[in-house]
Amino acid sequence: MHKIGFDSKKYIEEQTRYILERVKASSGRLYIECGGKLLHDKHASRVLPGFDENNKMKVFEALKEHLDIIICIYAGDIEQRKIRGDFGISYDADVLKMIHDFADYGLTCNKVVITRYENQVAAVQFMRKLEQRGIKVYTHSATPGYPSDIDVVVSDEGYGKNPYIEVDAPVVIVTAPGPGSGKLATCLNQMYHEAKKGLKPNYAKLETFPIWNLPLNHPVNLAYEAATVDIGDVNMIDHFHHDAYNEITVNYSRDLEAYPLLKRILERITGEPCVYKSPTDMGVNRCGFGIFDDEVCRKAAQQEIIRRVFHTKTDYLQGICSKEVYNRALALLDKAGLKEEDRSTVIPARIALEEAISKKKGKDDGTVCAAAIELDDGRIITAHNSNLMHAGAALILNACKAMLDIDPSVDLIHKKVVQSITVVKRDILASKGVSLNVDEILIAMAMSSIYNPYTAQACHALKRLKDCDIHFTHIPSAGDIDGLRKLGINYTSEPHYPGRNI
Repeated sequence: MHKIGFDSKKYIEEQTRYILERVKASSGRLYIECGGKLLHDKHASRVLPGFDENNKMKVFEALKEHLDIIICIYAGDIEQRKIRGDFGISYDADVLKMIHDFADYGLTCNKVVITRYENQVAAVQFMRKLEQRGIKVYTHSATPGYPSDIDVVVSDEGYGKNPYIEVDAPVVIVTAPGPGSGKLATCLNQMYHEAKKGLKPNYAKLETFPIWNLPLNHPVNLAYEAATVDIGDVNMIDHFHHDAYNEITVNYSRDLEAYPLLKRILERITGEPCVYKSPTDMGVNRCGFGIFDDEVCRKAAQQEIIRRVFHTKTDYLQGICSKEVYNRALALLDKAGLKEEDRSTVIPARIALEEAISKKKGKDDGTVCAAAIELDDGRIITAHNSNLMHAGAALILNACKAMLDIDPSVDLIHKKVVQSITVVKRDILASKGVSLNVDEILIAMAMSSIYNPYTAQACHALKRLKDCDIHFTHIPSAGDIDGLRKLGINYTSEPHYPGRNI
């Protein structure tokens, strides 16, 4: 069984209590800029074993009597059809998903603001789609001089030019499908309009990472750097907080750089000295108080760092990231005192590849692939590809047999079923790749479970693969990745394409 080191129940109680305390300490409405994922926060659940990936939404559910919600989306992201890597859906589709997700938790979200709006065609179409569903849509144009020209920004020509979003609750969550969506600017815009009415609004920030009360180079915080290696976030000691309180806390570079200017903007809006003496003061994150086994979280975060480095190396090979990002990831691995082989499935996968190549009398044309998985009891299972299956698909079958102690010679899927699928792929769908990937093998297992009792047992055992680790010797296909995502398996791969054609 996977060990846990984080208490989600304690975290939800602590986070809810602290936000309510911050509301009581405020003289007016509290705007909370909420970064990171509201649901399915896989990164947090990986580095903090026991963290419920839906914790943030559960906190909001506990606060629903006090809560209003605004979703921001940048018009340029709608126009460019920007995609969320974790879900594989566009940002505008994710806004609709977020609205439905909030509703599932009993939270009403009917306010969306399109930021930096310039009558983009796709943005206009999206606005109509939302309005037809009863969602109130606001548009904010780019603020002149933002953020440095405070005289213009905090004026009727700046924030005053954009409309006020009508809210009623004492706490307003401002969230978005991704970074750069205009969450902070929306908070400040709202505060400007309320201050002009004589009210005293306040601002806070809710982000899970970095965890401010963990050491700077704690693996959990280093894993955050590894996760944001593409945008270059660097964890730093919050020197503002140290100067004010003589306490060491951790924040990240962008917040530290933005703090002096944000402090001046808040003071100009409210007409009073800023109540926050540091970026850490602005935060309301209580995640660190949910950790009860530091060693478990350290080990999990170390694995996440290695995982992120493998992903970055693959991204570099595919031209998705730059050499600078690639080098930054390698430097983080060294900083954490780790190497790729510290991931338990790496060496077994490489050995399985060598064994598969040797069976072909050492003729490696690059088409041989192998993979290894660590089961929940610590056993390592390996597999390689064939004419019928991808390495990942064969590995899933081998893993099920191992978990259920089924003889390796037993076929969980009849060869005729596999062959019929390959015939359809080749002769009807005209596909070049006819071997079954992970996604397809799961469907084949479901079909075979009707008449094969072993396969029926294997289908039930699949849930035991959640949170297991797989390593591939080649970049897995899209169908492999889809299947692994559905199973909740964490994967890495060597930065190699299958085959020698590329």
